[in-house]
Amino acid sequence: MDIKGFAQKTVIVVILLCLAGVAGVVAFSMKMANYANTPLDPQGLERTFEVSRGKGLSAVAHDLEEQGLASHPAWFKLLARIQKTDSKIHAGEYILSPDMTPLEILNVLVKGRTILYRLTIPEGVTMVQIAALAAQAGFGPEEEFLDKASDPVFAASLGVEQETLEGYLFPDTYYFNKSASPEKVITTMVQRFHTVFKPEWEDRAEELGLTVHQVVTLASIIEKETSVPDERTLVSSVNHNRLKKGIKLQSDPTVIYGIRDFDGNITRKHLQTPTPYNTYTNKGLPPGPIASPGEAALYAALYPAETDYLFFVAKGDGGHQFSTNLRDHNRAVRKYQLRR
Repeated sequence: MDIKGFAQKTVIVVILLCLAGVAGVVAFSMKMANYANTPLDPQGLERTFEVSRGKGLSAVAHDLEEQGLASHPAWFKLLARIQKTDSKIHAGEYILSPDMTPLEILNVLVKGRTILYRLTIPEGVTMVQIAALAAQAGFGPEEEFLDKASDPVFAASLGVEQETLEGYLFPDTYYFNKSASPEKVITTMVQRFHTVFKPEWEDRAEELGLTVHQVVTLASIIEKETSVPDERTLVSSVNHNRLKKGIKLQSDPTVIYGIRDFDGNITRKHLQTPTPYNTYTNKGLPPGPIASPGEAALYAALYPAETDYLFFVAKGDGGHQFSTNLRDHNRAVRKYQLRR
């Protein structure tokens, strides 16, 4: 065979191989498109599917097959790689169904459309109590929560230059997916605090000669002292007036916070036992918050009512009697506490 004939045959062979390759690519593309857009069972029912933290694509693809949601794990993995989402699947619980196509399932997992669980934190609870509530809701063990919330380096990373995050875990209703870690829960709560504590409030604190930490501390005392909305600014005024006059705050909730394993019964001995949080033995504010104050308590701490009140006593109906002097206060104590 001459050189010219060999060259012609070579060209023909190359063209045929190219055509075969193109045909193969087309066939593969059609198969992949068919797989990606065909549900496993058009009559299938919804079910819960969980992607655990740290679980890789291969394990997820096999779980989908085992639970009857998608077939051929290798094809599902390949689909994810073609979509460039093989490393973008989010952990959490999902509602999936066999009547969804593999591509639809993949999109749900990538977009993180998880089932959300509610966590409600009431005003006036402590960091320890919040850890227990988070653990009860399934967001990690209490110990892990408390370790993270008591880490000053982590607190600083969230904009709180304090030893712990007591007082900064803002009370609200939150929604998290099942896999949310204590770190995620804590971060969300502190971010919520920063959203509520507006820049103008920081300016107001400076105007009052207080740091933000002192405002949060005062607000936590107000939160614990009264549950009556209209009384918050009055309680705040009592504390502001006492601070200005150098009078000890004498707040029972601060004493209780400083007692380890408090049994619910505050005694004279408790009031006389020095702790950093005992405002009967120490002047001024305690070293930090004693609970998580809500927005209204924070506002009251910053904008107290203009009064001359220096005392208040519980009346037994949820409210308090306020007094400007010790004589009237003692009379109120006899009336409402001693019932004389």
